[in-house]
Amino acid sequence: MIDTTRLKTYFTGLQARIVAAAEVLEGENGGRFRNDPWQKEAGQPLGGSGLTCIIEGGRVFERGGVAFSHVNGAALPASATAKRPELAGCAFEAMGVSLVLHPHNPYCPTAHMNVRTLIASKAGEAPLVWFGGGMDLTPYYPFAEDIRHFHGTCKQALTPFGEDVHARYKTWCDEYFFLKHRNEPRGVGGVFFDDLNEGGEGGSDPFERCFALTRAVGDAFSTAYLPIIEKRQDTPYGERERDFQAYRRGRYVEFNLVWDRGTVWPAIRRAYRIDPHVAATRSQMALRLDTRTGHTGSADLRDAAATRLGLIAPGRRQGRQDGPLRSAVHQVQCLARRGGDRY
Repeated sequence: MIDTTRLKTYFTGLQARIVAAAEVLEGENGGRFRNDPWQKEAGQPLGGSGLTCIIEGGRVFERGGVAFSHVNGAALPASATAKRPELAGCAFEAMGVSLVLHPHNPYCPTAHMNVRTLIASKAGEAPLVWFGGGMDLTPYYPFAEDIRHFHGTCKQALTPFGEDVHARYKTWCDEYFFLKHRNEPRGVGGVFFDDLNEGGEGGSDPFERCFALTRAVGDAFSTAYLPIIEKRQDTPYGERERDFQAYRRGRYVEFNLVWDRGTVWPAIRRAYRIDPHVAATRSQMALRLDTRTGHTGSADLRDAAATRLGLIAPGRRQGRQDGPLRSAVHQVQCLARRGGDRY
């Protein structure tokens, strides 16, 4: 039997610790998270409950959500058993923590983190358990030292489970958080893993090893992300930077609506309340077409960002001669990816 109480205790505790750490950063007069508990009505094919903690208009965080969910159903949907037909008809139980944090300051990056488990069971058979999760960083005005810190913390968390684990999960993250319809990454990456159920370095028992690895990722989030916010939260900025931030947030939401498995997977979409997650990403954003370049966004803003990051000389346009990259941020993302082996 799987001790689901042990799993739930960890996930709810993680949620509480992250909320508390973010509120410390907000300060005595800063914003506070409000609790929004939910419960699915009895008699529905899919059930569940959870707690969503939402912050709006904080001193540091413009909007964010840290959500715990615990959902269950009588049978896995076809989309979940397509690659594992032997699981057809299995009851399932899923739980985890998912968060998105959007700071006010454009020099502070947005962050996403998710850790979760899925348990499939059939009468007379031992239950099967998988773990998944990860974290990723989306800066608007990236700083190389911040990117190194984020990736370095992820690597430190995963090294006890194998020397190659971080590299594999970092590549997986780069491939997953990619806007295929725009041929560009969402951010500077992080780590991502899914369907994890294997023993190895860090533990021979698959359940214990994978749960420990999942805890290592969840516990590393605050260390990986919050020091960056503490360092950049007072960086001066104006409307120009806020406008560029809003433009890039549009890309962030595009990924969530078009590509994210948590949005697309029918079972999760029906059992899970989508409103808190839309609310968490519904911070200031902008979608527009630049008629001078044919790209979404402002050429002036891209040029300003490219100059700020030292990618082009002051006063120079980021035209076609500067390569196929569509924005200064995209260029820095690609540069960070090429240097990923150093982290």
